Amino acid sequence: MKTLKVTFFLLSLTVLFCCNDKKELPVLFQLPKKLKEVSGITTTDGGKSLWVIEDSGNKNKIYQLNREGDLQHTVTVANATNTDWEDLTTDDQHNIYIGDFGNNDNIRKDLVIYKVNAADLGKEEADASASIHFSYPEQKAFPPKKTELWYDVEGFFFWKDNFYLFTKNRSKGFDGTTFLYRVPNKPGTHNAKLMGSFKTCNIYNHCAITGATISPDGKKVALLSHTKVWLFEDFKNDDFFNGKMTRLELNHMSQKEAITFTDNGTLIIADEKVKKNGGNVYEVSVQTLKSKS
Repeated sequence: MKTLKVTFFLLSLTVLFCCNDKKELPVLFQLPKKLKEVSGITTTDGGKSLWVIEDSGNKNKIYQLNREGDLQHTVTVANATNTDWEDLTTDDQHNIYIGDFGNNDNIRKDLVIYKVNAADLGKEEADASASIHFSYPEQKAFPPKKTELWYDVEGFFFWKDNFYLFTKNRSKGFDGTTFLYRVPNKPGTHNAKLMGSFKTCNIYNHCAITGATISPDGKKVALLSHTKVWLFEDFKNDDFFNGKMTRLELNHMSQKEAITFTDNGTLIIADEKVKKNGGNVYEVSVQTLKSKS
């Protein structure tokens, strides 16, 4: 997001990079120059194709890349506005869903998830086939108090006909709390259901949630920040936060905004280009991250 391009963030980059030359994340490829603000990523074709979006201020397009980073195809979603597209996910039929729920100031009342049918992904222009609108019943003021700025989201995924959204805490006195909400995959307008909460840590640039994903077998959930991944396993049903949690250190600071599984043990992570830093797609195994954390 634009608001992260501030002095404090850049200072964080400088501090971490000065002592971070031994454990760089493995770069799969550098993103095309035109894609400077990738905010969401997902895969199709068993991980052979990557699909990405950019966030607010960018076009209402989804981009297909191959594993070498070549831009293969672009689809304009004609009936959707990119207010603040923040993440992508897919279902079992390879339909793609766009999360237009970025909400830095916690003032939006037009939160929506767009569905693009798999059959339309080969077109240059397509209409979203469904729009799933939602709101948070707990939010009573727009904006709420500065100590209650809980209603921004940058990460979600699809699982068993529901969407699971993880909030990005922007509150004064940040304590790392992320809330989990569930939204049904049904066209119309819904109240998001609060499912639980989890505390990461209390340093904003290391602990605010910027992406989320679930493994193809539904047994692993990963939450992303600029420097870490929180991995949840051995949960029952959708009680993700009560599973076994492992904090995985990436040992790398950049504006990471997107994460997805390519298989049950491999993660793809993308970061935005900020000056000379970032603008890459990384691939790393969960086991490798566990061994270094």
